[in-house]
Amino acid sequence: MPQITFPAKGQTVLTTFETTPGTCQDLLDALTSAYSDFISKQPGFISAGLHVNDAQTRIANYSQWQRREDFQAMLRSDVMRERNRHINALCRSFEPVMYDVAAVF
Repeated sequence: MPQITFPAKGQTVLTTFETTPGTCQDLLDALTSAYSDFISKQPGFISAGLHVNDAQTRIANYSQWQRREDFQAMLRSDVMRERNRHINALCRSFEPVMYDVAAVF
């Protein structure tokens, strides 16, 4: 389970996926599979959460990693590159962005 602390140890990554109501569940299934079968088993992975908006037009992903290099290595792996091609076909766009925790309330 994600825990947000300040100062944070590690790297936070927020990814927003733009999708349609017709493909939202397929995209959610693909992301769930990616986390269950591969991402969560990678070195440096701490936790993640998937969030779907009411209109089913966006999925937001929050993930935590020990180091930014761990996240980058996972993204560059052959397995994830293949999965991302499939994920990209299910959405209009997606962009992972690395953040630092600035405050917690």
